[in-house]
Amino acid sequence: MKLSMDRAREIAKALKFKDGLITAIARDFRSKDVLMVANMNEEALLKTLTTGLMHYWSRSRKRLWLKGETSGHYQRVRGVWVDCDGDAAVFDVEQVGAACHEGYYSCFYRKLRRGKLVTALKRKFDPKKVYG
Repeated sequence: MKLSMDRAREIAKALKFKDGLITAIARDFRSKDVLMVANMNEEALLKTLTTGLMHYWSRSRKRLWLKGETSGHYQRVRGVWVDCDGDAAVFDVEQVGAACHEGYYSCFYRKLRRGKLVTALKRKFDPKKVYG
């Protein structure tokens, strides 16, 4: 999915960026499994909508980032849903590789079982080899 900049700006105007950000949820477009939750500023949203690749705003790094820029594990946009308040969006994505910087397909790789958090997914890659 790629939009023109004019169309992307129309979408951005319809959203409510609280403190300059919206919540962005990425989910697998086939299984609907949630892969990750992050933030987007207007620039990240515009880049996402015009390039078809997920971009986010990193609060910790205080910069825009293209998902996969280091790992090669990109997210291609297949669909977009916006909530009733206009302050959050769900992006259906085609995940290349793994979404989680810890090496798992999803950032939600831990599950509560019998009152304890346990790892429920297998690692897809070694983060030390990818990120150093």
